[in-house]
Amino acid sequence: MLKPLMDRVVLKMCEAEETTASGIILSSGSKEKPQIAEVIAVGEGGIVDGKEVKMIVKKGDRVVTNKYSGTEVKYEGEDYIIVKQSDILAVVE
Repeated sequence: MLKPLMDRVVLKMCEAEETTASGIILSSGSKEKPQIAEVIAVGEGGIVDGKEVKMIVKKGDRVVTNKYSGTEVKYEGEDYIIVKQSDILAVVE
């Protein structure tokens, strides 16, 4: 299992939509990169760059991330993204 350090969060991106709201099936080239992800693991927070960081997100949350943030990682055949908590824009409720 990947265990993030400090203010990092491990995310698994949700699948891109296969159809539009009106039912049109999209080809793989026209699917937009998803920005919603599931939180897989959360670091412990702590002092980062001289400031205390408290972790707000938790495992299982669905979140919206900054489109071009994070580091892509392949682990045990699965694709993950590791981001700083500050790169998470919102929690989906």
